[in-house]
Amino acid sequence: QVQLVESGGGLVQAGGSLRLSCAASGRILSNNRMGWYRQAPGKQRELVAVIISGGRTNYADSVKGRSTISRDNAKNTVYLQMNSLKPEDTAVYYCTFVSGLYTYWGQGTQVTVSS
Repeated sequence: QVQLVESGGGLVQAGGSLRLSCAASGRILSNNRMGWYRQAPGKQRELVAVIISGGRTNYADSVKGRSTISRDNAKNTVYLQMNSLKPEDTAVYYCTFVSGLYTYWGQGTQVTVSS
């Protein structure tokens, strides 16, 4: 089992920045993928960004150039730095941890961007 604890969400004005963190604990295997998804009201959950244990990253087009995902393997923690935030970035952001056949989700952290 893997537990995920997210932090860093909140209310920010358009154009502002936020940094989300997600710490994983439990049975952590070295080959894994961590990332962030988000779900806005009335919409499906969508990928924001992922990073594998080797450091390769992938971003949704909607956040590319404005967000940076990074990880600290020693701390089993993934970060999402979001800049130039827009009202359409408002959503609940979920951390995810994938290892082998297993996918774990965090409880979600609310990000609200006011115009």
